[in-house]
Formats: sequence, structure tokens, C-alpha cells
Amino acid sequence: MYHQPIFLKPVFMDRIWGGTKLGEEYNYEIPTETTGECWGISAHPNGPSEILNGPLQGKTLIEAWQNHRELFANQDGDEFPLLTKILDARDDLSVQVHPDNVYAKEVENYPYGKTECWYIIDCEEDAEIIFGHHAVSKEELQRMVENGEWSELLRRVKVKPGDFYYIPSGTIHAIGKGIMILETQQSSDITYRVYDYDRTDAEGNKRELHITKSIDVTTIPHIETNSKPILSVEQGLTSKQLIKEENFTVYHCKLSGTVSKETKENYFLHSVLNGEGSIVTSEGEFTFKKGDHFIVPSTVKEYRLIGNAEFIVSSP
Repeated sequence: MYHQPIFLKPVFMDRIWGGTKLGEEYNYEIPTETTGECWGISAHPNGPSEILNGPLQGKTLIEAWQNHRELFANQDGDEFPLLTKILDARDDLSVQVHPDNVYAKEVENYPYGKTECWYIIDCEEDAEIIFGHHAVSKEELQRMVENGEWSELLRRVKVKPGDFYYIPSGTIHAIGKGIMILETQQSSDITYRVYDYDRTDAEGNKRELHITKSIDVTTIPHIETNSKPILSVEQGLTSKQLIKEENFTVYHCKLSGTVSKETKENYFLHSVLNGEGSIVTSEGEFTFKKGDHFIVPSTVKEYRLIGNAEFIVSSP
């Protein structure tokens, strides 16, 4: 039986809009000057995390999910359900939309669509995201996209550090330049680009757009979705439930001291945004620091967190 946290090695993705902040802020060894994404906890085939400790050291999270389902409360499903990322947007991301589970299965032959949520870690002053649209019908959306009426179509929202946005499948969205976010999402890499600012890559090629699929899956009219956080304080932990929905529950947590926790027949994904500390289980004490990502498996029934740190925690 596995009685310790599962620490994971991040996977990095070069992106046309990426930068160097993932290395500067988290001391990661990033591969390029345009590193846009850190996949901190991933069992997606496009970038699976490697396990860094314990009996499964050297295995991937995919292998752990396939062969040791007891670590994950014996949850059903062929694919690990969640993916945790940190994104550094040096430039604007494309305007995009993701399908729901039904469309993903029927059209892309993949079990998960993509519902996601963003915690704004840091951003430049007056930074903006695109969150939704102003079209009232499918015909109007199609016309505005075809005519390039982007300023009239897209809803822009100014953001600040600590903001949280819930982005269900079907929501047109984009991260703006100068923003760093922690993203919790379904484990899916299906993205339909609506608009990419007519920019080109190093070879002078524009990136592919997916207009027909985008219009097919977009929720019309836009539905405002943000939830109200629920705050709880116990011992040395202040926890804010940011969202609870069918795919995930996400918390923002601040640890200042010691707190005892139980897994309660579930497993929890942790990403350390700031600070350091340790997690104590029946197998010993395991230290963590800013930039670490780990899972507390369901086989760890009780544990203690010690230190001063800030986390995003999620569970399926």
C-alpha cells in the first residue's frame, strides 16, 4: 500500500505566446525562451508526468492510473480525469473554445471535452482576458466571425492577482498577455481556435483555425458562470472553495502552521504557488517548496501539513 504523497516532474510546452517567467518564478529548468506551459500534474498522452518518489518512482502517472487504481479511490474511467498547468502568457493566446464530453467522444474519439478554471497568480496592470461573446444567435456569431468583427464580438475583462474564473466547455475565451495562471482542467488537449490575431510562426505560417467546430460547440448566448467562494478555517489552514462542479472541486489554500487532514476516500492534487513546508504521513515526512506538484493518494488516510505555503488543491 502507498502511504506517501506522489511527487511529479513537470512537463514543459513551447508556445508561440510563451516566455521565461516559469523559469524565473519557479526555478524550473525551462527548455526554451518561449515556454508557455508547465504541465504540473498530467496523465495526458501529450505530456505525462513522471513520478519522482516512492515505489512507483520512474513510472508515469498514466501507468499509476492504469495499474494502481487503489491510489485514486478506485475511480472509474480509462483516462486520469484532471490536468493541472501553470501558464505564462508573454503574449495573447488565441481566442478559442473547447467541446463538451459528448462532442469530444463523437467527433474527436476522446472521452473528455474540456471544462477548465483559472486562478490568476500574477498579471501586469490592466491585463485582460477574453471571457465570452456578445452574439445572441448562432447566425450572428457566424456572421461576426466571418466578418472579423472581433472588437464587437468578444467580451474583455480586466483581471488582477487572486481572481478566479470558471470556464465551462462551450465558453469562448483567451488569456491575455502579461498574465500567469494556474489552470485546473479536464484531461483533454482539444482546442478549437476561433481567432489568432493573424500572427505567424517562425516559418511564416499561420496557425490552423477551427471555425466550423468552434461555432458548433460555442454556448449561445454567453452564460455568466462565476461561482461564489466558500471560506473555511481550521487550525493552521485557511481554505477557499473556488468551484465545485461535476468535473472537479478546486480550493485555494493558505497554510500557516500545522493542520491535520483526511483524504475521506478521495485523492487530492496539490500545486505549491508560494512558500515551503512538509507533509507527514505514516511513512515519514516529505518536504515541498514553491513550484512543486504532488498528489495525496486515497491510500493515505490521514496526514499533516506543516509550514507556510500557498496551494491550489483540486479533486475530481
